[in-house]
Amino acid sequence: MSADVATGGDKRGTRRFPRWTRDTARPEGGGRAAPGDAPAPARQWPLIAVLAVAGLGLLLTAFDLFRIGTILVGVALLGGAALRWVLPSVGMLAVRSRFTDLLTYGLLGAAIVLLALMAQPDPWLRIPFLQDTLHFTVR
Repeated sequence: MSADVATGGDKRGTRRFPRWTRDTARPEGGGRAAPGDAPAPARQWPLIAVLAVAGLGLLLTAFDLFRIGTILVGVALLGGAALRWVLPSVGMLAVRSRFTDLLTYGLLGAAIVLLALMAQPDPWLRIPFLQDTLHFTVR
């Protein structure tokens, strides 16, 4: 038995996956957002922007501005979805495929914003059928 066959390697160009993977493919758009000679923060500015807005939202939430803080966290995720859609390279903001990242960031961001708008007491957004559903199921 040759050494290539024993280690799982095959030089024939087969379409089968290797037995052991040594690396994972980078997600599409996972390249640098700035040239390679730029400093590290400049290369990852999309991720830093999303984290800064989310961090500001968490800070506002800690200072008892719950609704505005959580809306900012949701807006940060929606901004991440927008950056992922518009920019060809977003650095470490690209985690999965573009479609999966858009879906994940967008749905989570929209859900957080909507829940923050509907939070009690004195919600900024009232959805009548949800109130009727609550009365029907709980009371």
